[in-house]
This record gives sequence, C-alpha cells and structure tokens, in this order.
Amino acid sequence: MKLSPFFYDLRSAYQAELDDLVSDSEGKDVLRKRLAEKRAEMGFLVQMMDLAPEMVAVAFHKAFRFVQADAMERLLAQGRDELPDWHSLGHAVALEPWAQSLAQTVLREPQGARFLAVAAGLEYLQQHARLAPAAALHDDDDAEDEGADTAEHDDDYNALSADDAVEPQNSRTREEAGAEWLADAGFDRKE
Repeated sequence: MKLSPFFYDLRSAYQAELDDLVSDSEGKDVLRKRLAEKRAEMGFLVQMMDLAPEMVAVAFHKAFRFVQADAMERLLAQGRDELPDWHSLGHAVALEPWAQSLAQTVLREPQGARFLAVAAGLEYLQQHARLAPAAALHDDDDAEDEGADTAEHDDDYNALSADDAVEPQNSRTREEAGAEWLADAGFDRKE
C-alpha cells in the first residue's frame, strides 16, 4: 500500500486527536463521553472539515465497516485534489447505523461527500495501524528510487526494516513517538 502525502500527514494528526480524547487529566478513560460530545456538536464541527479534517473525522471513530480493502488502499494513495467522493465508495465502505444521521449532517455541506471519504480513509488507517508504518517505509523506498537525498532522514527511521513495521515490539512505541513529536514541537516531556 502506498500513502499519498495528504494521508501520510493526516494519519498522525488523526491519531493524536484520538489520543487526546482518550483520557482526562486524572487518567480516566473518557473516550466514549468525548466522542459523544463531538458527535452532538457535528452541526458546528462541519465548519472545520476543510481546515482541520482530523478534528472532525474523530466523530466517525468506529463508524465504518470496510468490505473492500483494495478500494480503500486506492483511496489512500490519492492526493487531496484527486479524492473520490463518499458516494463512489459505497461498494467498499458501509456506515454503522448509529452514524447515519452524522453522515447526513456532513453530506449537506458542499465538501461533505469528499470529507466522508477522508474520514473513512483515516479510520481505515487507524483500524489497520500496522499498515501505516509499512506504507511510510514503502514511500521512503519510492523516494530513494526517484533519487531523493536520503541524508535528510532520521537514522532511527532509516534503520527500520519492513519487519519492524509489522512487528511493533521491534520498533518504538506510539507513546515514545508521540512524546518525541511533542518535544520537537516545543512541549515539555512528560516524565
């Protein structure tokens, strides 16, 4: 599977958004409560579909059933301007019954059909998390084949093999990667 730069960038933002919703300041699991709040605010959130799709897409967490993986993988290879709309994915993705009204709210918006395709793609990546690192490695190999300068890449990243991407015990944990990303963004490390 090959991820487009569009989905490559959005997948980590989507995962970070989900991670933010999981627990409160006391460490209690509040994901269901926060997702319910997001879903109740969908009428307002649709205004952010183009600016921050990952913030709106989390409302559709676990809202999709994927019946054709190859169609989803083709979707994930598309750039922002080449994305199909939701209606063309009917053969590959089904909405859970509880998400039908959310989808109708989104589909009333001019870019709603395209956004639902993005949300489905992000959720597919989240549900099939082992594919995202493998796709990133595949994209890195493609860049090398096209003559890209590999000196710019982090040595730890280049040291990963395809086996590391599939077997998480051989690679950094999500928490370590998240902590590193936050530190790079200027936040203090949580000890």
